[in-house]
Amino acid sequence: MGADDRDGFPDDHEGPVREVEVAPFAIDPHAVSNTRFAAFVSATGYRTEAETFGWTYVFARFLPGRLRAVSPRPDSAPWWCAVAGAYWRHPEGPGSDLDGRWDHPVVHVSWADAVAYCAWAGRRLPTEAEWEYAARGGLDQARFPWGDELTPGGRHQCNIWQGPFPARDLAEDGYSGTAPVHSFPPNGFGLHNMAGNVWEWCSDWFDHHRTTRAMRGGSYLCHPSYCNRYRVAARMRNTPDSSSGNLGFRTAADPEPPR
Repeated sequence: MGADDRDGFPDDHEGPVREVEVAPFAIDPHAVSNTRFAAFVSATGYRTEAETFGWTYVFARFLPGRLRAVSPRPDSAPWWCAVAGAYWRHPEGPGSDLDGRWDHPVVHVSWADAVAYCAWAGRRLPTEAEWEYAARGGLDQARFPWGDELTPGGRHQCNIWQGPFPARDLAEDGYSGTAPVHSFPPNGFGLHNMAGNVWEWCSDWFDHHRTTRAMRGGSYLCHPSYCNRYRVAARMRNTPDSSSGNLGFRTAADPEPPR
């Protein structure tokens, strides 16, 4: 587990490379989709934290000019806008919908939202060790779920940013924004999008401070110029109540005992 990667970020504590033992577990072949999350909401009446707070972060380029102009931006990441009325069902705020995106990963879900879904589904979030083991697909210390080369044979294997960030996404991988959860070839364990598309919550605290939760996998906004965290060993953190248009999750479970 981990990497001693010169392209990593010291504060992320990816290394040192170490042996970690994981017990048998099951994990979803892809992130939870809008369809699956809608079934949970329909069955339970659940309201996400973004709905309770009344806003969440949306990538600025996805917004119409009028909405972009009135939505505050954080100084540290001005490509995000805090959009009132945005949440999983209206991912770009009022007037947006999920037409054509029901098979895309649900976004704008906090860690607590993901845990609530897991409880309903009889599942749980994966640990970081489980997530990384699954993402490696049986490969040993490869940089990506499919090997060491980002685009083997010139073929894109994941949904990340191409072009100058954040000005222009060339979408050479076929997508600007989220992609369907089954997009791109699976890794050696049959798992899709373990790199790029959306960040995925894990069950762990990020570090001993216990103020942020770990996220894995990178997203469609990752670019080597500022965030190459679509590598298997890469880590990211966020406060448990955070949500944004590039953050989702997949579920895991312990194996059923023999009967």
